[in-house]
Amino acid sequence: MANRAEFKKNLLRMFRARIPFITIRSIERIRVLDVVQQLAEEINIPIYVHSLSQGTIDLKTRKSINDDRSVPGGIDFAVQNISQRHNLTFVFTEVSSIEDDNVVSRHIYDCVVQAIERGGCICIITTRTVWSQLQRLGMTLTLDAPNEEEMLEVVKGCVTPYKETIPIEWEEVDYRMAATILANMTKIEAENVLATEMAKGSLRKEDIKELSQAKDKLFSDISGLEKVKIDSNTLSVAGLNGLQRWLDNQRQLLTADLKERKLRPPRGVLLVGVPGCGKSLSAKFIAASWNLPLYRLDFAAVQGMYVGQSENRLKEAFESADNAAPCVLWIDEIEKGLSSGSNDSSGVTTRMIGQFLFWLQESAAKVFVVATANDVTKLPPELLRKGRFDELFFVDLPAEQERREIIELYITRNLLPMPASVTLDALVSASDGFAGSDLEGAVRDVAIQAVIHGNKVITDDLFEKCFKNIVPLSRTSPERIEAIRVWGRERAVPASGAAWDAIRENKVVGKRSIII
Repeated sequence: MANRAEFKKNLLRMFRARIPFITIRSIERIRVLDVVQQLAEEINIPIYVHSLSQGTIDLKTRKSINDDRSVPGGIDFAVQNISQRHNLTFVFTEVSSIEDDNVVSRHIYDCVVQAIERGGCICIITTRTVWSQLQRLGMTLTLDAPNEEEMLEVVKGCVTPYKETIPIEWEEVDYRMAATILANMTKIEAENVLATEMAKGSLRKEDIKELSQAKDKLFSDISGLEKVKIDSNTLSVAGLNGLQRWLDNQRQLLTADLKERKLRPPRGVLLVGVPGCGKSLSAKFIAASWNLPLYRLDFAAVQGMYVGQSENRLKEAFESADNAAPCVLWIDEIEKGLSSGSNDSSGVTTRMIGQFLFWLQESAAKVFVVATANDVTKLPPELLRKGRFDELFFVDLPAEQERREIIELYITRNLLPMPASVTLDALVSASDGFAGSDLEGAVRDVAIQAVIHGNKVITDDLFEKCFKNIVPLSRTSPERIEAIRVWGRERAVPASGAAWDAIRENKVVGKRSIII
């Protein structure tokens, strides 16, 4: 992506080289013209800008030199002046209908031919494609939305003048976090968001979260991705100490300056383990605790029926995620979308795997991927090698103490009276081999009875009955569960943070996480 400094350097070279036709791709005309004006002063060349509102003006003096506001009138004026003087530069800001061979594109073509003979330069600021014969006469530059470095200047430039006017609690780390969040928005969008926050009469540290929400609204409906709503008030965590410690370190890297050490941003984590143990909900917990938007990528949704359509849709989805950064990208049951064992005579899955691996390796955007898998043996080996994901964690069935914490959390969430200590001990014992989803189901059954018949039916016997009615996957498919656990012990880091030796002794993973 071309940031402002790189764009300015390349445009300066083109001006000095007198490239006759320059296409500048950007949706931010003001930022482009700001750079052009700086270059006009630095290299001391006359530059004229045409717009539908002002006609043609001298960029240095800001004085009008041609009142004809129409595009044909502006082009005619450029042709007339270029034929009389050398090294003139004209910038057109609102030219339409240049995608194909038509009157407008031909008119500009003739103007560029004249510029070639007289050392002139015609620039067009547009987001449209340009007629191929016209484009071959020149070169193309792109000015992307501000990156973090430039956005930091925008944030400080917007906030600093008001330090003596309103209470501002932000410190350097807060400015950097704001720049990280607002990166890839346009400059005016970022300024509008910041101005709206300051219009409340203060700028608090907690306002950082509102910046994320404002950006989230801009990217709430982006190609190939599903926006996932998160209610942080309903999320509770028990266990998963090892994963949580690791995530705390990764969070610090989101705001750290990694360029000096040439480090890439955190790429993400692959969670494997027993079904129903909270792997998918971990993505929601990460996004909620980091105050980042959560998007879900469904590989099945991006697949198309035509050749190349699936790959193009996946590419667009990754580009959308990069633009929405910083964010969390959730890929649930990734093995179903990138299974290396599926019959794929057309090679679509293979190409999608390659595209995903390339993006995972090369993207510099702060998109934190949370991928989950139940049957990790179906994943291509190249996805599991070190360096693809930052870490591979295994989430096992909850041990005794975790089951107690999980049961208590679900009971509290469903506003149920806590059973007697002896009964709670019995429930913990009876739920050996239960996944988190099994425990949730048992407590939910009690809550349903309370809704139907009232709280008077909630007894210790009802709790025990509902728990006995649950048949966990560890009993219906013991071989499958054991195979998953064996794979995890040999190849993954325990999400509990405990040593595998201790886990083997208990025959279950120690600390783990259930998110409610």
